[in-house]
Amino acid sequence: GLELSVNNHAADFSLSTTLGPPVSLSCLVQNSSQAEELLWYRGDGQVDLKDGNKVNVSNICVSPVTESDNGVTFTCKLARDKSVQVSVLLDVQFPPQLSGEESLRTEEEKDVTMSCNAKSNPQAQTAWYKNNNSLTLEQNRYQLYQTSEVFQLSIIKVQKSDNGTYTCVVKSPLGEGRKDFHLIVEDKKPVFPMEAIIAAVVVVTVTVLFGIVARRDKIFKVW
Repeated sequence: GLELSVNNHAADFSLSTTLGPPVSLSCLVQNSSQAEELLWYRGDGQVDLKDGNKVNVSNICVSPVTESDNGVTFTCKLARDKSVQVSVLLDVQFPPQLSGEESLRTEEEKDVTMSCNAKSNPQAQTAWYKNNNSLTLEQNRYQLYQTSEVFQLSIIKVQKSDNGTYTCVVKSPLGEGRKDFHLIVEDKKPVFPMEAIIAAVVVVTVTVLFGIVARRDKIFKVW
């Protein structure tokens, strides 16, 4: 009949919380006739406990709660039989944290990528705007890439008409974040073909050599 409970839960459970305020977890031995030592783990790592916080009842506090605590499992175990345990999964909810602006310069016919990095829980939805209007995604011109934390918009072979301000808007039930990208498309710089340059150098070099050979008699006479 020996068992453990964490915050009055005798089985594994999930605990929803928000950023900032501390979370207290209390592990209690149930139906024990003797003193039992308890252990706490954060993920796979054991938590250091003070001597007066190990026997029959043990408390830990997560303070302050941060984004890095989301999805972390805390487990209380019986020291002499680690199969007796109760785990709690922290579900830390927070809105997207995204702001600021960025300026991008590129030449015509080059590709450009705008990237928004935003964590949130629950996961957010994203939308792209150009000059405060919904962006129409033309096939073969725009590419979207999205994960739970990264939202990217790529424009293939930009044109002068792509000049403008692009806005990444990330929304979740807890709030929204946004970031502006000021895209400036410059004239394409002329590119000198390397083959033509090499050919011209070769022609000039050969011409000079032929000239030297043709005048070698006069050159030798001078010397």
